[in-house]
Amino acid sequence: MVARGIMLGPDQPVILHLLDIEHAAESLNGIRMELTDAAFPLLKGVVATTDVVEACKDVNIAVMLGGSPQKEITLRKDMLSTNASIYKAQALILEEHAAADCKVSVVPNPANTNALILKQFAPSIPKENITCLTRLDHNRALGQIADRLKVHVSDVKNVIIWGNHSTTEYLEVNHATFTTRNGERPVREHVADDHWLKTEFITTMQQRGVAIIKARKASSAFSAAIAACDHIRDWVFGTPKGTWVSMGVYSDGSYGIPPRLIYSFPVKCEKGKWSIVQGLKIDEYSRAMMDATAKELIEKKSLAKSCLE
Repeated sequence: MVARGIMLGPDQPVILHLLDIEHAAESLNGIRMELTDAAFPLLKGVVATTDVVEACKDVNIAVMLGGSPQKEITLRKDMLSTNASIYKAQALILEEHAAADCKVSVVPNPANTNALILKQFAPSIPKENITCLTRLDHNRALGQIADRLKVHVSDVKNVIIWGNHSTTEYLEVNHATFTTRNGERPVREHVADDHWLKTEFITTMQQRGVAIIKARKASSAFSAAIAACDHIRDWVFGTPKGTWVSMGVYSDGSYGIPPRLIYSFPVKCEKGKWSIVQGLKIDEYSRAMMDATAKELIEKKSLAKSCLE
């Protein structure tokens, strides 16, 4: 998808740097051969390597896919210690070898905490340039609401993923709208089942990744790749007017969320920069849910610090 311009547009040539661990070198070379055979007009080169320094050299965009994988029986907290050491090591290499304007998106769980560790050990990369992926959950929420309303997913916008990419994340539709023949209408007016929104909708989304693992015996693949492309594309090119997306970004204290956490907010993007959407009304239920997921992130931040020490 990157080589076809889905992430960076149909006019942007790319050189792909592909990094994998040593025992996957043969498979990685196979991917390199397939990329060559596909004859993508935008693909100007492929660096397929097991050397992290070579992989990070002068990169402008880093989509971090490495980490201790989540299995069906593995809780995210159990992955934290292993991932802390991985992201410290990779951050140090990015710090030294990546381009000064490098944009980073961290995908593997615990994504928010992995991104925070990376930020700590890559201090010269601007904090605004280190993010984590919550776009998959955002896209999933759009799909669930569209199914509920019996409309096309492209007609729904402005759901929000608040907080940690975990089972505590809060999916809010209070500000979401969908397009009708008579213009945009609030989702809450037409999904009148408050019980469904606060129970089945949220639990379905929070457990969606686990459900896919149970079905596939592996984590989300295609949908996660689409979300990673969406995340970078909107960050680079901007979000449509009147539309926001969800991104895990460095908290500045907006909405009462403690600063210095990587927390998922609604953001608008313009000219390669994101900004948190301000002024949204937060009801009492949402406040409690947002604070609960922030509390988990604070706990994980503390645990990660102890692991690194």
